[in-house]
Amino acid sequence: METGSPGNAEATGDGTVWTGLPPGLLRMRRLLLAVWLGLAALATGLLLGLLAGPAWAAFALLPLALTAWGWVMLGRNWRSWRYAERADDLLISRGVLWREETVVPYGRMQLVEVTSGPVERHFGLASVQLHTAAAATDATIPGLDPAEAERLRDRLTELGEARSAGL
Repeated sequence: METGSPGNAEATGDGTVWTGLPPGLLRMRRLLLAVWLGLAALATGLLLGLLAGPAWAAFALLPLALTAWGWVMLGRNWRSWRYAERADDLLISRGVLWREETVVPYGRMQLVEVTSGPVERHFGLASVQLHTAAAATDATIPGLDPAEAERLRDRLTELGEARSAGL
């Protein structure tokens, strides 16, 4: 099964069950891309058409080409994000060209936050941010369903408290 698809869990050979991000994050990012680069294309075409002549308005095609390229790249990036809850740690994997995998031991978690900005709230999304003792290992899982984000926060907090109690 493809990571990030609507039934977004994938098991690997070692028993790790990876969960992809919901499609709402991809829709939000693609809409923002289309709006901002669409406005840039319109402004470029109007300004160059009025100030430099109609032939120069063709440069408005550059932001449109960037939109098409960005559309594909956002899909690839969205599919690359996944996370797995294991017995002793949380794995977060991301990246297309440069794969990055973050391992956050439950006992090292100091704070687990659920955040949601105005655009995320409009699309029904939330992010989970993990803070650890080492600033370099802070990790974020973006674009989750708010109920899943709260479930993950509660579970990680519970596991973190249980693991750190033995220290």
